[in-house]
Amino acid sequence: MVEPSRARLLIVDDEEDMLRLLDRSVSAEIDCDVDTAINAYKARELMDKNIYDLAMLDIRMPGMDGMTFMREIAREYPETTIIMMTAYGTIDQAVEAIKQGAYDFLAKPFDLDKAIHLVAKALERSRLIRQNRLLQRRIREQESFQEMVGSSAKMIKVFETIRVVAKTDATVLITGESGTGKDMAARALHRLSPRADKPFVAVNCPNLPEEILESELFGYRKGAFTHAVRDKKGLFWEAQDGTIYLDEIGDISLTLQTKLLRVLQDKEIRPLGETKSVRVDVRIIASTNQNLRDKIERKLFREDLFYRLNVISVHMPPLRDRPEDIPLLADHFVQKCSREHSKEPKRLSPKLVERLVRHPWPGNVRELENLVRRAVILSPACEIRTQDMDLGDEDQGECLVTDEVKRLPYKAAKNLVLQRFHQEYISSALGRTQGNITRAARECGLERQALQQVMKRYGMKSKDFNPSDSPG
Repeated sequence: MVEPSRARLLIVDDEEDMLRLLDRSVSAEIDCDVDTAINAYKARELMDKNIYDLAMLDIRMPGMDGMTFMREIAREYPETTIIMMTAYGTIDQAVEAIKQGAYDFLAKPFDLDKAIHLVAKALERSRLIRQNRLLQRRIREQESFQEMVGSSAKMIKVFETIRVVAKTDATVLITGESGTGKDMAARALHRLSPRADKPFVAVNCPNLPEEILESELFGYRKGAFTHAVRDKKGLFWEAQDGTIYLDEIGDISLTLQTKLLRVLQDKEIRPLGETKSVRVDVRIIASTNQNLRDKIERKLFREDLFYRLNVISVHMPPLRDRPEDIPLLADHFVQKCSREHSKEPKRLSPKLVERLVRHPWPGNVRELENLVRRAVILSPACEIRTQDMDLGDEDQGECLVTDEVKRLPYKAAKNLVLQRFHQEYISSALGRTQGNITRAARECGLERQALQQVMKRYGMKSKDFNPSDSPG
């Protein structure tokens, strides 16, 4: 079967007048192809030949009834969205169908405007599912890039550059805002290079004071300074024959820049306290979230070092410049987090996906991953909704009593609403305090022990709200 170029709808009903009415009404309002079938057997023949985004099924039909056919579609064509059509006396069956996987139901006689609106929503859901399937296929094609996920033109350019440059020993400078995945690009360059089976040594330059960073990079001899009680080879030596990754190189001092320039020029290092230089065979990859040309003008970065580092440049685009990648990334993080926490795979609601695409993402991919991770852990349902993520004021006012809740028995509905309230309220407090339970309890007006009891009841852990515990 060939993937359809536009949405396709199948309507199955044993009343020909109903088929003609729906066909005419939907075709007039929605740009899609509509096929009709008088029974489930005719419908099955059509489904063997075509891919349908949406199937509308009457519950009561001669031969194979709608419920039986719905289960067959759910089993054999799981990506097809299903809407059940029912007379008043079979609404209980329609509710049961939703529990078994149907998207929604229409009670006959129905309002045509309401029916058209529901069909449009269901087709949009199917479009997102189909898009996600395509993006998942692209993920598999990009397995060599592991966590680097994207199918936008900007990311394809990044992948192509990495594939070509990885085969060489050229020094690479990776630029981009914080959270765009510069470290992942560096690791991909190493994994795809002839040095892949040799060491990859990552150095976070801003994390160490200048004097410590120098001794860590180049090593030292015993007695070189007060606490040098034994020889240390240094990170350049540890990366011998492999790759050293200097993260946020724009933060190193001018003194250290000069020594690093010598390494790039001569391929030699001199440990502190040593009189002779030691030759090293190391590929250097550096990254920065700063404008190094601006720092050069302000005499804060050596121009000659910049040109030595910038032999090849790889720019990691911010997430706001590639919004088409957001659904793919979000789903990737949902699946990844579900596996890590041994949870059943969850899904993102279409409304939430739309909201994620509109979000500015100042923290880029890292911010998206952390928010998705928190939502997977805390969301009580199998579908993650907009109110399960703290995306700012736009989502304030989301009602906890959703259509899903309204269909439940009173006691089950009350328990679900209370669970959602506790998880959303407490997770907001813990998020503001970065997982500090004492501060969160004070803000909530609770005793620390009482807050801990609520967290325990709903499976919430303080570490899930601490950015330092989140993968970067």
